[in-house]
Amino acid sequence: MPADRRRSTVARPRASSRHITINVNGGRGGHGGDGYRHGTGGAGGHGTGPTLNFEVSTRSFMMNNLQPDGIEILHRVIAVEAIHNSSESYPQPRCHPETRTEMLQDLRGWALDDGDPSRKLVPSIHWQYGCAELRCPILWLYGPAGAGKSAIMQSLCCNLETAGQLGGSFFFKRDHATRGNAKTLFATVAYQLAVRVPCLRAPIAQIVEHDPSIAKQTIAVQMHKLILEPCRGYKNRRTVTILIDGLDECKEQDIQVEILRIIRHSSPPFRFIIASRPEAHIRDMFNSPLYGGNYLSLNVEQSFDDVRKYLSDEFSRIHHEHWTMAKVPLPWPSVDILEHLIDKSSGHFIYAATIIKFIDDKNYRPTQRLEMVLGNTSQGSQFGAL
Repeated sequence: MPADRRRSTVARPRASSRHITINVNGGRGGHGGDGYRHGTGGAGGHGTGPTLNFEVSTRSFMMNNLQPDGIEILHRVIAVEAIHNSSESYPQPRCHPETRTEMLQDLRGWALDDGDPSRKLVPSIHWQYGCAELRCPILWLYGPAGAGKSAIMQSLCCNLETAGQLGGSFFFKRDHATRGNAKTLFATVAYQLAVRVPCLRAPIAQIVEHDPSIAKQTIAVQMHKLILEPCRGYKNRRTVTILIDGLDECKEQDIQVEILRIIRHSSPPFRFIIASRPEAHIRDMFNSPLYGGNYLSLNVEQSFDDVRKYLSDEFSRIHHEHWTMAKVPLPWPSVDILEHLIDKSSGHFIYAATIIKFIDDKNYRPTQRLEMVLGNTSQGSQFGAL
């Protein structure tokens, strides 16, 4: 059946006609929900309605009523803001050039592996795994807040997208109206699969057309109906990977555990990379009999060398770009100050990125801002707290 379902009304033949297309979007959507505390208010609801095509002449009148297809219906209800290239999160955090190179290489190699037994994956010192080999379908990327997990996941999304092997992504964000919960998690993933994997578009669209409420049902139903059923008989030599970032930022620990349970039970023909803090309930789920060691884990550890590279490059850029720095001698800052900042970072990027953002303000002198940072690294200040 065609994607658009048509109902036509035709009058007598005509000598001449004029074609008019009118898109009826159903008016304005409803107002978004109020944000809770510091949360983001919900987006307004989508207007709904058909596209109307008119052909008008002096003797006849024809109207075609074109109904939206399943993918369009799905797009109206998913969490678009949670997809890795959403404009809402621009500029997206990504790994600074020449940082996290070994880890990104390992992750990319695992994600792009085609399962050829003659091709051996070489584990790096970062890998931790309970399964007998590196071809487990699920990988857990974990580390403390500020370690750079989201930047790694964003960079990996771009890598896999370029290679044509990104299935989909979902970036959770605490207290956000759509990214802070899992209500449309697998519907959002299914939409991306329909867009990125051509052979899945038609079966996913047909399921949504048959039941447009599917994206509002439980995440278990979403996984079964929108991902598993369309993927029956799916055979593709290319490995497709789905990335879920910030699982610990999803509302309610029970839902976080349920997501891990659904992914493990379902065994879809894709690979999953799940990034989170090493919270006890998440770690316990991965160590449970359900997973049985059938997953890989990768610890985003401290990296003083990468922080040094990032700070050196950023200070050099600021010195070159800021108009007040023309007469400031190099090296700026001094080697001692740079090493002090690296030490204060504890090898994590959140501290380094925060001070660079503070210093790189076009309305102030970078030298003065740096002095403020150095004078406020005591306990209780905005930088000391980091």
